[in-house]
Amino acid sequence: MNAIHTLQHPDEPFYQPQDNEQAMFEQAWHHGMPVLIKGPTGCGKTRFVQHMAHRLKLPLYTVACHDDLSAADLVGRHLIGAQGTWWQDGPLTRAVREGGICYLDEVVEARQDTAVVLHPLADDRRQLYLERTGEVLQAPPSFMLVVSYNPGYQNLLKGMKPSTRQRFVAMRFGYPAVADEERIVAREAGVDLALAAQVVRLGQALRRLDQHDLEEVASTRLLIFAARMIGSGMDPRQACLACLAEPLSDDPQTVAALMDVVDVHFG
Repeated sequence: MNAIHTLQHPDEPFYQPQDNEQAMFEQAWHHGMPVLIKGPTGCGKTRFVQHMAHRLKLPLYTVACHDDLSAADLVGRHLIGAQGTWWQDGPLTRAVREGGICYLDEVVEARQDTAVVLHPLADDRRQLYLERTGEVLQAPPSFMLVVSYNPGYQNLLKGMKPSTRQRFVAMRFGYPAVADEERIVAREAGVDLALAAQVVRLGQALRRLDQHDLEEVASTRLLIFAARMIGSGMDPRQACLACLAEPLSDDPQTVAALMDVVDVHFG
């Protein structure tokens, strides 16, 4: 069906603030406003939401959206078993009932019928209509709807409609500043700051490549993967091939060009 992850206050997820995003998120939650987070792959959107859920002490339901995700997947459906028929709440309904956070990751990937469910929940009504049961749930003050998407993936057929977008407080994320990214890589990969700085310099160089028509640049996530492998003893070149060059492109010539940049930093 869909990938659902529930977070119930484990150890605080590490997050390196970039600006005033924490205060902005808290203000939106305080005023009952939904939040839209825009940013490239692997820049920390999901980690930020996990961090804020822990900070606000709220249960978090995360849904990885995809082409087949329908409104029923979010709201719930009737199930049939040996004991008869019963209703099972979807992740959005559970978040509303519990007064938690529902985070829809890459929301533009979901089917268009999901907007019908989200609109009354994302405006002043803050209501969720369960059409199949006839219930109308009023979201409690602690409930928050958070969605995210990558603007780079948008096209004419798959994007967020203005009527939906204008219901949200929007926040734009980018890759961290160099010093911040070094600290993030060191912390997440469990390596010293010197190695983290070397990997981040490589990442910065790869992001400056604009002549190879890469769909995505090297994300902070990929830099963490590479640093983790190198820190555990893997050959730096092999680690960068597996964690950076190959994930960024399927074209052998482009991969070779990326590895030329790797050789400059780890040759």
